[in-house]
Amino acid sequence: MRKIFILALIAGFICLGLVTSTWAKPIKAGAIINLTGPASSWGQFHAKGHKDYIRYVNEVKGGVGGRKIDLTVVDHAYKVPEAIKYVKKFCTLDKMDMIATWDAGSGIMAKPIIQKYKTPNINYSTYQGILKAPVDYAYLPFGSYIMDCYAVLEYIRTIHEGREAPKVGLLTYNNAYGKSIHAPSKEYAAKHGINIVTIEQFPPKTLDLNTELLRLKQARAEYVFMQCLPSAIIMALKSADRVGFKGLFFGTWTSTDPDFFPRGKGLIRGRVHMEFPGCLPGDGTPAVKLLKTMWNRYKTVDKFDASYWEGVVIGSIMVKAFERAHEKFGAVDSETVNDALETFRDEDFGGLVPNITYTKDDHSASFTARIVKINEDSTYTPLTTFFVPGKERLKLLKR
Repeated sequence: MRKIFILALIAGFICLGLVTSTWAKPIKAGAIINLTGPASSWGQFHAKGHKDYIRYVNEVKGGVGGRKIDLTVVDHAYKVPEAIKYVKKFCTLDKMDMIATWDAGSGIMAKPIIQKYKTPNINYSTYQGILKAPVDYAYLPFGSYIMDCYAVLEYIRTIHEGREAPKVGLLTYNNAYGKSIHAPSKEYAAKHGINIVTIEQFPPKTLDLNTELLRLKQARAEYVFMQCLPSAIIMALKSADRVGFKGLFFGTWTSTDPDFFPRGKGLIRGRVHMEFPGCLPGDGTPAVKLLKTMWNRYKTVDKFDASYWEGVVIGSIMVKAFERAHEKFGAVDSETVNDALETFRDEDFGGLVPNITYTKDDHSASFTARIVKINEDSTYTPLTTFFVPGKERLKLLKR
């Protein structure tokens, strides 16, 4: 009898250990980021922001529901096949509760996999093609490149002087990322009296853009709207000086990275602008205070950086989804996290990013933009208030 009692007691302790282990099971998140490929400084700072925010939540808030968040960041070197290898691993062997991919190609190719294994994926790129039906389990963190197009052209239309329509040239890569601004720009221009005078495309490995800038000049473009990585924007500015092009330059929110500013010294000269849907140090929002707290706590960066900012955005969306799943469903797994994301209605992130709404059929997050000027001292000056392009008239702050 005594032996039976002892065995039962041991079995009880084992069961208790299993239950305790289950309670202590970490929430698992994965991020597939470009850490060593082209534009890797961008990806490296994405990873820094993402890691810092998850670390902050674990250390300061005790994780989510008493559970630590385990974030695994891997490098795909801007190679889609490498990214898809990790997507499959994260969805099957690692059974992640939520993952992030980095670029447009990876986000699109990941969709069949995340939908098969029901694993929500948020993409660092905001390429609108990611949200083509079926949209299940695929998310953007803020408005797509369509929003950038509408916002930039609306700003150009507002500041343009003279009776003639503003003359805009597009300068883009000849890949899916570059071409993402073509159709929405032409659509918006046709409706609002903007003249797209030329579309100049070039391969990512181009060494100079003299020919493209000369064509823009010959087409009498007054404004250049770009969709290319920061290194190519630097090339465009150099070529503009070589051929004597005097117009203004505009880009999407992907226009800068940490390398952009040292390389752009003497080239930026107040002529470069971009759509940027995030917080800036001068906003004085709770999000700015949070960023400064993390800078001081972890010493990963010591000033505002747009790439670091986006890493914090992705981490914040993940954490809020984990929290919502825990509160609403009492469990955090890939399916409850996805269900939780689809309950987001005008979710407030303290000014870090425009309020986010996800529904079952719409995973685009938001459509709220603002235009900023890029300065040579690594700062950004807001030129407009936040507005919804195509629906709200923008308010100019500075010219």
